Amino acid sequence: MASKANKYVETAEVKVNTLLDSALETQKVLKLDDVVEGTVVALEKSGVYVSIPPHGTGIIYGYEYIQAKDVIRKLNIGDAVTAKIIELENSKGYIELSLKEAKAALVWADADTAMKQKTTVSLPIKEANRGGLIVEWNGLQGFLPSSQLSKENYPKVEDGDKDKITKELKKLVGKQLELQIIVANSKEGKLIFSEKGASSTGSTASYSTPTSSFSKPSSHKYEVGETVNGVISGVVEFGLFVKMEDKVEGLVHISEISWSLIENPKAIFKVGEKISAKIIEIKDGKISLSIKALTGNPWVAASARYKKGAEVSGVVIRFSKHGALISVEEGVSGLLHISEFGTEENMKKMLSLGKICHCFITVFDSAEEKMILTLKEPKA
Repeated sequence: MASKANKYVETAEVKVNTLLDSALETQKVLKLDDVVEGTVVALEKSGVYVSIPPHGTGIIYGYEYIQAKDVIRKLNIGDAVTAKIIELENSKGYIELSLKEAKAALVWADADTAMKQKTTVSLPIKEANRGGLIVEWNGLQGFLPSSQLSKENYPKVEDGDKDKITKELKKLVGKQLELQIIVANSKEGKLIFSEKGASSTGSTASYSTPTSSFSKPSSHKYEVGETVNGVISGVVEFGLFVKMEDKVEGLVHISEISWSLIENPKAIFKVGEKISAKIIEIKDGKISLSIKALTGNPWVAASARYKKGAEVSGVVIRFSKHGALISVEEGVSGLLHISEFGTEENMKKMLSLGKICHCFITVFDSAEEKMILTLKEPKA
């Protein structure tokens, strides 16, 4: 079987190389992580060979073969398959492929499309924790932060007690909610949902970003520290444009919206919405505003509760190349460094968005709004 398969593969490669010479100028250059379509040309006990004209022959073997065994059992020579490139050329000259990763890549691509088109999906709530709710979409685990719940479902707890909030959130487990994807990041394994605005048809109010970015204010009319009222005239990835009196506009940068992490202003604010903000800078005819400056800095209050060596628990809200960001309380987050896990891959195996982590504080500086965490108890 093996010798016949090898002859078949060699014949297929000769044909592919002939095609390659004639199509060299027009072919697409393959890259790592590309999802490609090909045809099964040989099946062996330890591997599957796939012809990918005009690029060459791919192989699914080893760990990837074991991971996709259930699918491979149903394959026949001549079947079309979709796979992801995990190595452009191995020691034997084959393109290494993954069926499992291709499926995941296609699901993430669908998630990205759903996010861009603001598609509304109806999903049941699987779990609840202090940070929000866990849902599942097309085999991917997603996170619905409590801040992204509608007014109807947002936990109404006057004293902000975390245990009471969690108790209220647990009442939503099993309930079907209309949601929209607001963040779909396959590299970070981040799939974030929002209930706000999902009950609509999926469309959002249109707007035009002001061509001048900000209108030049009258220097005698506005001053730093003043609280102003206005109407949102534009929502962009980096913040909000706010129109005040006399058509004067200011910008609330995304970092000045809230003390908590804001991923997508468009999921929270809408054009025409009335807001209050504080003027934090007037420079070169531009007004910079802050919404979060109207509320107390949570890091100031946190300084009385946290110190180096203290044990804390929090919710995983973001992954990056530096590590995992853990929300300890509203507006106060700490970094669980990548060195705790060795590699980014190990980190994502051990943690997931929305998961509760129990850590120790190794660095705490409220003035710098900085907290470093460790999963290991620090030495005395």
